[in-house]
Amino acid sequence: MSTTAPARQSTGVPARRDPVAVAARWLAAHGIQALQISLGVVVLAFGVLKFFPGASPAEPLVMRTVDALTLGLVNGQAAVTLTAVMETFIGLTLITGIFLRTGLVVLAGALAGMMSPLVLFFGDMFPDGTPTLEAQYVFKDIILAAAVMVIGAKALGARLEPSRD
Repeated sequence: MSTTAPARQSTGVPARRDPVAVAARWLAAHGIQALQISLGVVVLAFGVLKFFPGASPAEPLVMRTVDALTLGLVNGQAAVTLTAVMETFIGLTLITGIFLRTGLVVLAGALAGMMSPLVLFFGDMFPDGTPTLEAQYVFKDIILAAAVMVIGAKALGARLEPSRD
């Protein structure tokens, strides 16, 4: 990742001391790692919560979704426990960077499952045309998916550089 930023023309301050350039370099050097760790903390927190029956407000939705996605093979508390294990694993890989690529693959699959209620239970998610609290909870996963794209690109070796506009 490039950590250089072009000097601003208007200030005449050298790029190495220009506050905007310094901020740009710092953000370029640390932003993706901060995104990765914060995503890991969020996924880990949601996952650990599911180990305690009744503690997660998403528990009923998880049960229903996993039951539908597995055609009834995994249901009830087993569905919640499986989700808890998966989310805990994902969170730990993101936080530590250990098995990161594996964690990102698992997360990609998990995100498909996390967002599937919008398709599987559309009528329940938007009963009067507006999203329920559950639908809003699922919508936040769109942001997580975008974060996974950035983290995944870096983990696969892509160079992410700021635009030169």
